Amino acid sequence: MTASVTANEKRDFVKWLLSNFQLKRRESVWILNYLVSHEELLENVHFVEGVEHCPRGMMISTTSSTGAPFRFYKGTIVSADAEKSFHDMRLHPDEPMYIELKFPDKKRIPQFIAVLEDNPFLPMNEELKKMDRVTADQVVDSSLKHYQLLQLEKAIDRALDAQDRELFARLSKHYYELQSEVD
Repeated sequence: MTASVTANEKRDFVKWLLSNFQLKRRESVWILNYLVSHEELLENVHFVEGVEHCPRGMMISTTSSTGAPFRFYKGTIVSADAEKSFHDMRLHPDEPMYIELKFPDKKRIPQFIAVLEDNPFLPMNEELKKMDRVTADQVVDSSLKHYQLLQLEKAIDRALDAQDRELFARLSKHYYELQSEVD
């Protein structure tokens, strides 16, 4: 997914969408045409998935998709009134507007993928959090073992310098046991 998409790329995409798909609501066509002609708005528009988690957004559907034709989200308010979103967009052109588009096979369409951005408001699901904790634990465990190996190497060198065979043997044994855990 793209981190930063230019207004021109967004404009080209919206024009492509409007020429290749029919939208369920004519107001959606008006909104998208309005966006195309206003640079400031386009700069603050972000095409994302999961728009219902965004502070301000719209979900627009094509006739070939399932689900609601249109939804406007602002804070905790959800509305099917496209005119409210249009007025909100006109009154607050400098605020970010997140748009989710519903149309078939969109994940396979290069024009869409080129403008799709990560949604910073998506909640991380519990499984991902758990995986992150496991990964973090593994990284810490691995780092600790590598540090212990380095410390053992230094202690082994000192035992060799002191010609302490007994200490050398004990440290070497511990080193190889720890090394086998790392590999």
